[in-house]
Amino acid sequence: MSITIRPERAGDERAIHGVVHAAFDGHPHSDGSEPAIVDRLRADGDLTISLVAEDGGEILGHVAFSPVTISDGSKGWFGLGPVAVAPQHQREGIGAALIEQGLALLRERDTAGCVVLGDPAYYGRFGFAHDPALTYPGPPPEYFQRLVMEGSGAGGVVSYAPAFG
Repeated sequence: MSITIRPERAGDERAIHGVVHAAFDGHPHSDGSEPAIVDRLRADGDLTISLVAEDGGEILGHVAFSPVTISDGSKGWFGLGPVAVAPQHQREGIGAALIEQGLALLRERDTAGCVVLGDPAYYGRFGFAHDPALTYPGPPPEYFQRLVMEGSGAGGVVSYAPAFG
């Protein structure tokens, strides 16, 4: 298998929707909204970075990065997610490769930071950590994490793009 990570192109939408659906279908922490979130991010112009992993023209994974707002007025922050890999290709490093490439692209944009809602054991390997100064109401606080890329960080309540509902 020879995986290529590249930006989303016109015509990839259906395959991305299918991969995101398959990746989250039946997952205990999913309400099934992830494919629609990606579609709405794209429609709203909030899909800042959209990368796919492909092998031989078949899309096996996708990651999305979109802007977030922070109640303290901090600028240049983004949210990671959803990240999805076709079930038969999970645990092969595809999701990690997508995340690493997306974070590298954010750093090229002089991004202040990135937030993610997810498993601390998984996202910690990319430098994400819980910061009590940044909050996201609802889930257990330790699952909401941040990665400071530039500056000293931010504080306040984080809001995702409207596509997240």
